[in-house]
Order: sequence, then C-alpha cells, then structure tokens
Amino acid sequence: MKRFLLVAVLAVSSASAYAENPPNIILILTDDHGWSQLSQPMDPRVSESRSEYLETPNMNRIMNEGIRFTSGYSPAPLCTPTRRSILCGTTTARSGTEFRSPWVPADHMTIPKALNRANPNYRCAHFGKWGEQMISTPEECGYHTSDGMTGNGTGGMPNTLGVKGSHDDGPPHFIDNKDAKRTPSMTDRAITFIREQAEARKPFYVQTSYYAQHLSVVCTEESLAKYKAKGIPDRGYPQAWAAMMEELDKGVGRLLDTLDELQIADNTYVFFTADNGGRGTVPGGDTERLPTNFPLTGAKHSLYEGGIRVPFIIRGPGVKAGSVSHVPVAGYDFLATFFDLAGGTGSLGDEIDGGSFCSVLSDPATVSVQRPGNALIFHRPGRYLESAIRQGEYKLFVKWTPQGSIDTRELYHVHVNPTEHGHDFAQDNPERVDAMEKQLLDYLARVNAEKPDPNKVKRKRRRQ
Repeated sequence: MKRFLLVAVLAVSSASAYAENPPNIILILTDDHGWSQLSQPMDPRVSESRSEYLETPNMNRIMNEGIRFTSGYSPAPLCTPTRRSILCGTTTARSGTEFRSPWVPADHMTIPKALNRANPNYRCAHFGKWGEQMISTPEECGYHTSDGMTGNGTGGMPNTLGVKGSHDDGPPHFIDNKDAKRTPSMTDRAITFIREQAEARKPFYVQTSYYAQHLSVVCTEESLAKYKAKGIPDRGYPQAWAAMMEELDKGVGRLLDTLDELQIADNTYVFFTADNGGRGTVPGGDTERLPTNFPLTGAKHSLYEGGIRVPFIIRGPGVKAGSVSHVPVAGYDFLATFFDLAGGTGSLGDEIDGGSFCSVLSDPATVSVQRPGNALIFHRPGRYLESAIRQGEYKLFVKWTPQGSIDTRELYHVHVNPTEHGHDFAQDNPERVDAMEKQLLDYLARVNAEKPDPNKVKRKRRRQ
C-alpha cells in the first residue's frame, strides 16, 4: 500500500512538473541507416554491432549521454510505411505496408495532434523528407510548419542530379560542396525553429527527417578526400557513402550544440533512429567485403533483422548516461511515448498500436513495454510475402504463398544472437511457433491487414 501511494505521489508530482516546464522533443530520423553503421556498438554484447571505418561522434554522443536500445526497430523495411507508422503510432499492417495506402494520416491521431492534446502550447515542425504518396500534408496532420510534401527526389535522386535513368546509369557518387544531401540547409531550418521557440518560451517538437543515407550518394570533396586517405571501408559500402555519413553526423552535432548554446539541453529529449535498415548494396561499393549490415541477416526491404533493426538511442531529462536496454521497441511507440513525456493523460484511441516506453527511459532495468498484444508486428505481404512478430526474446518470421497461406515459418532467439542466418530453431519449438503464429494471424485479421496478391507477386517476378 505504501508503495502504491508513493507511485501515485510521484505521478502527481511528475504531471505537475510537466505542466510547469514541459520538455522539448527532437526526433532525428535518418534514411537507410543500418543497425551496425555507427562507430560505437549498438549492443555492447556484440562487438560487430559497430563499424571501425565510419566516424559518428555526435550520434555516439547521444548514445553516451543517454540510453541505447539494442532491440530497436523501424516499423517497416521501407521509408514511407515507416513514416506513416511513426506519425500515427500504428503498425504498417494497420496503416499500409507500401508507398501507396488508402490510409489518410490527417484523418487519424498523429504525433503533433497528440502533443497538442497533452499541452496546447506545443509548437510542432517537420523538416526534411516527408515521404512518398503520403496523401496528407504535414500541416493537415497538425504540424505548424514544415518543408511540405517532400520525397526522395528532394534530397537527390539521379534525375534531379542530371542523370537520366537509375542509379546504375550515373556515377557512383556526386559532389556537392554547398549543400550535400540537403543536410546543412535542413539543419539550418531546424535550428532556426528551435531558436524561435526558445525565445518565445514555447515547448516544441521538431522532427528532422534527413535524406542521408538514402541514394544517391552525395558528399563534399573535402569529406571524400578524408575517406580516400583513410583507406578501404570495413564493409561493402564505398568511401563516398562513409563521407556522406560523417556529414550527416555533423548535422546531428549542430542540433546538439544549439541545445547547449540555448541552455535547454537539460529539458530536451533527443530521439535518434532510422526509417529502415541499411541497403544491401551501395553504388561504388564492393560486394566482396563484409555485407553492409553485418552481422545482421538481410537488408532494406526484408523483414529479417537487417531490414528493420536500426539505431535507436535517446538522451534527455532523467535518462541515465551510458545506459542500455534490451527491451524491444519500435518507431510506432514514439507517439504514445511523446504523449506521456508531454504530460498527456487518457486514451488516444483504439488505433494506437504503440506503447509508451517512458518507464524504460527512467529505469533501463524495466523488462517490457506495455502495448496492445505485448508484441511488435511487421507485415509486408504484397511484393515480398513476409510477416514477422517479435515477442520478448523471440522472433517468428513467416513467408506467405501468393495465394495467402503460410508457406514457411522460422523462429529465432534474437535477444541473444541478432544474426538469423543459420539459427532457425522452429522445428525444435513447435508450441512456441504455433502460439506466436496465432497471435500474429489474430492481429492481422483484427486490423483487416493487406493480404498477398498473386498479381503483385507475378509483376515482381517479371521484373527480376
């Protein structure tokens, strides 16, 4: 009883503190950025969960001054489904698994709507890549300011860089000494917004959705020269891609430095993650070296870990520096988490699939996040015929037939070993496989999720 009263008192005190001094929140979202593509390990138990070649001191700074989630996931292995999912707090099974979806974000709960429900004083901004075929504008979704309906082309694709055709038709990389990959100018706009809100004493939420590391590979001559002098990369990406990563890291550093300069870092949460795992190949890279996502299996587009396990690091008030959590979390948990951090109370509706992981931020020893079904759901049945469910330490990966029945089932103990290849033990644990499959199928039926379409699969096969 005494413990219950103490928790209640702490909750009231916390709510009071939020009302008096609501925290600022920054979400840094990178593009095609793999789990092991930082210069410090994403999992201290896995030495290969870092790159010895890349240099990411500012991303490391967030990690060292806060918490790293070793089992952090993007909602999808593709950019736009992830962005809808993060925006609305939904699995992609609910809000759409591909670029095109009937889901209209403006008709549903969104991060800026949730924050303004918690506290109407929040000012919300989105800079950078919004997504492809998102239907709703950022402002229609509740943002007060944004870069608009931006997409891959905004941040540099071959046809925007003077090349007709695909990435294979142009050079392996492009040089831009003024605004490579739009990282400097996008960071400028975010900093201006942060300064304006700090001067107005308004709590703010800003999402900086960087175009790096998405193709095309664009960097400055100076950065490229540094990495050419550094030698051969440790994985299959080229030197120019590593240069682009360092320039992305410098943009992150400028955001962090601005918080220090304005003396608001101690009341600002900084969340950092990616929209999906790293690409399997990069123009100019060498496929004879270690895979770009080593030690994970798979890459972007796949629901194996290489396609969805991503960097996931947070710093902010009450987050212990250098802490580590092995609790599985996903980008669609952000909405509920931000609502909590802003002092929100009550329900956000039945469509919210994510759960708040605020308790993990304050106590990394927390063993689970409460969310509907207590599992993470991943779904891509159209072109790739895949679904997955992560429950606790285990992950079930299923392949569908084009006609919509389950073809194969694979079970992995990814908490201990994130490398799936060669570690399927479904045959040794049929009861767990059956139970996880049932939970997955029950959820997919409940949200009327997309089903495999033989016509889409046939079109994909003709293109191969």
